[in-house]
Amino acid sequence: MKIIGIDHLVLRTCNLPKMLRFYESILGCSVERQLPPELGLTQLRAGNTLIDLVTVDSELGRLGGKPPQQDGRNLEHFCLRLTGVNQSQLLAHLNHHHIETDAFEERYGATGFGHSVYIKDPEGNVVELKLD
Repeated sequence: MKIIGIDHLVLRTCNLPKMLRFYESILGCSVERQLPPELGLTQLRAGNTLIDLVTVDSELGRLGGKPPQQDGRNLEHFCLRLTGVNQSQLLAHLNHHHIETDAFEERYGATGFGHSVYIKDPEGNVVELKLD
């Protein structure tokens, strides 16, 4: 298994218009995909990766807990793209190291739709592993 890059980062926001102005007007990102407001996901193209903005009062945003604050969590998760491994090999590897996983699901990322699984690092940060 080899990490070939970061697929996407997911940032939580209380002010989507302000975040969009920042990432579009100041940093030059463009909106690539936007789900209905009740789901709360806007995906911005940032080179070969995506920056996902999730509104905290949306269906997806409520899954992440409290709104971002000085001592709160703002990074919802980040996604690493993997090569050289298939689903069963990756699950066996993670199981061997006593890492809990859910089932693989098809999700959209910087390279389009693909199969991925969520895990947590020792500090509780959510890491998505996406097969290339």
